[in-house]
Amino acid sequence: MSRPIDYGNLMHRAMRGLIEEVLRGVERDGLPGEHHFFITFDTRHPDAKLADWLRERYPEEMTVVMQHWFDGLSVDPDGFAITLNFGDTPEPLYIPFDAVRTFVDPSVEFGLRFETQEEEDDEDDNGDQPPEEDGHRDAEVVSLDQWRK
Repeated sequence: MSRPIDYGNLMHRAMRGLIEEVLRGVERDGLPGEHHFFITFDTRHPDAKLADWLRERYPEEMTVVMQHWFDGLSVDPDGFAITLNFGDTPEPLYIPFDAVRTFVDPSVEFGLRFETQEEEDDEDDNGDQPPEEDGHRDAEVVSLDQWRK
């Protein structure tokens, strides 16, 4: 029996690649114009690196903003390192692409949301369990209403 095309996993990889490409451009040229990013990530990801006090304050997920001040952006195939300012305290972070839950650029009303299989299971009202797909997250377009002022 042949395996079906795994569109969810293909979309997942494509969207992570899009984020990587955008961040590589920012690494090289800086943020153009009014562009800025809200990036929500899973702080429990085994490869996420953040200060202990940040992990204690955000035990499941945290949203960071890349806008006016950031330093040391370095992108690799698995994620990105960046130093951000938290209450006048610069803190280095490493965020794996697989830990990213949302990536939003409100200046152009663009956003992506990556949902885990467990979240989809919780939303399934008819009691059917969707099949496990190697624990990968599926990609979808995120509504920007939550970031509108």
